[in-house]
Amino acid sequence: MDTLLYTCDQIRAIEHAAQAHLAPGTLMERAGEAAAAYARELLAGEPGGAVLVLAGPGNNGGDGLEVAAHLAREGFDVEVLHLAGSATPSFETGRALQRAGDAQVRFVDAIPPGRPWRLVVDALFGIGLARALTGQARELAVWTASLDCPVLAIDVPSGLDADTGTIVGPHGAAVTATHTITFLGNKPGLHTGDGCDHAGAVRVDMLGADGLQQEAAQAVLNGPALFAERLAPRRRNTHKGSFGDLVVLGGARGMLGAAVLAARAALHGGAGRVFAATLDPGMLLDPLQPEIMFRDAAGLDYAGRSVVAGPGMGNADAAIHLFGKVLEARGPVLVDADALNLAAARPELAERLCAHGGEVVLTPHPLEAARLLGVTASIVQADRLEHARELALRFNSVVVLKGAGSVIARPDGFVAVNTSGNPGLATGGSGDVLAGFCGALLAQGWPAWEAALGAVWMHGAAADWLVEDGAGPIGLTAGELPRAIRAVLNALVADVARSGTWARGVFSTET
Repeated sequence: MDTLLYTCDQIRAIEHAAQAHLAPGTLMERAGEAAAAYARELLAGEPGGAVLVLAGPGNNGGDGLEVAAHLAREGFDVEVLHLAGSATPSFETGRALQRAGDAQVRFVDAIPPGRPWRLVVDALFGIGLARALTGQARELAVWTASLDCPVLAIDVPSGLDADTGTIVGPHGAAVTATHTITFLGNKPGLHTGDGCDHAGAVRVDMLGADGLQQEAAQAVLNGPALFAERLAPRRRNTHKGSFGDLVVLGGARGMLGAAVLAARAALHGGAGRVFAATLDPGMLLDPLQPEIMFRDAAGLDYAGRSVVAGPGMGNADAAIHLFGKVLEARGPVLVDADALNLAAARPELAERLCAHGGEVVLTPHPLEAARLLGVTASIVQADRLEHARELALRFNSVVVLKGAGSVIARPDGFVAVNTSGNPGLATGGSGDVLAGFCGALLAQGWPAWEAALGAVWMHGAAADWLVEDGAGPIGLTAGELPRAIRAVLNALVADVARSGTWARGVFSTET
C-alpha cells in the first residue's frame, strides 16, 4: 500500500469516503496520534528539550495542534507558533486548539531566539496550498533549512506540491523536512523533483481508511518487487548466445567515451556479446575492457540485435542515416542522448520511431524531453509525471524521464517514480551507463517496462552502494558504476533465488 501513489484529488476522495463513516474530527485525532507517535520516535521517547510546532490556519494546522497536545501531556516541552489567520477555524481545528490549551502548550508569536530545538514539526499548510508561501510562513519555511535537529512535516512539507514535487508558486519556498508522515496514501510529489530535497524519509499512515480508494492508483514507487520475476538465476547449460547481442551505436569523433561507458555497462549488466559500433573508427580496443568488440557503425548488420542508439553519436548525416537503419531493423532499441535530439529535430525519424512496433525505451533528461515535446525544460520539470506520460503515449514507448526521482512511464499512462540514487549520479557519463545497462537487459529478453524499471533502480542502488562505501557522492564517476551495478544485480538475483520472491535486503532503498 505504501508504494502506491495517489493524486491530491484521489486523496480528497478517500478523505470524504472516510468522513462519511466517522464522527467529526476523528481523522484529525488519528492524524495527531500518528504524527505524535512518529515524533516520539524522533525524540527517542525521552521527554526534555524543546519541541516547536509550526501550525497554520487550516486543518493541517489542526493536525499539528493535536501533536502538540499529545507531546505536552507526555512531558515534552512544547511551544506552538500558530499562524491562525483571519478565518474562523473549522470545528476540528477549533477542538484541537482547545486540547492544546488544556495540555498547557505554550503559544508564541515568533521563534524564541537561541533555543536548542530537539524537534520542529511543520503543520503550516497541507495539500490544498494553491499559491506561494509569503510573509512569516515563507520565513519559517526558509528557516527550517538551517536547523540541525529533525524536522517532521505533517502530510506534506509546507510549500511543496504533492502531485508534482515542485515548490508552489513563482519564487516560492518550502519547508525542508528530514521526515514526513503523510496520510491516506502516498503522494508522488514527495519522491520526485524538489520533493527529493524537501520531504526526507517518508512514512504513510492510512488513518484506518484502508480500502476506501475509489480510483486505482496510476503511479507507484519503483523497486525490485516490480521486476523480481525477471531476476532468475542463470542455468548452467547456457552460452554467450543465450544472453543476447547488444550494439551501442554512437561514439562520433571526440565523444567515444560515451559509447565506451555504455558498452562497459552492458557487459557488466550481463549481455552475452557487446559491440561498440562507433562513428569514429579511431578506437579498435578498450584496454580496460577488451571483451567489447569494436565495429564500423556503417557496415554493421543491426538485425536480430538489441541496440542502444545515441551515446556520443552526434548529429552528422552519417548519424541520421545509421539511426534510421536501426529503426528499420525493428529489434529492441533504447534511444538516448543524440538519437533523442535527432528524433526531436527530424519529424521523419520521430514518425519512424513511433511506428517501430517493437520494444522501445526512451531515456531523456528534462531538456531532451522538452525538445521532443516542443516545450521548455522548466515546463517539463513543472509536472514530471504528466510529461513522461505524454512522451510515452506520443512515441508508443516506455519513457525514463531522468532526474531526481526519475519517472518511468508507459503508453497506458501508468508511471513509476524511482527512489534509489543520490547526487553522485549528477556527473558526465552516468546516463550513458544507464542506457548501456538497460540495453543489456533488453538483450537478455526483458520486456521494455521491466528493463526500464530494473535498470533505473539498480543504477541508483549502485550509486548508493558506492557512496556507502566512501566513493562520493562528490567526485563519484560514471566509470565506477558498471561494477557496482553488477554487484547489485547479482545480489538481487541471489536474494530471489533464496526466497522465491524479492525480500528487502542490503540494496533496498528506504523511502
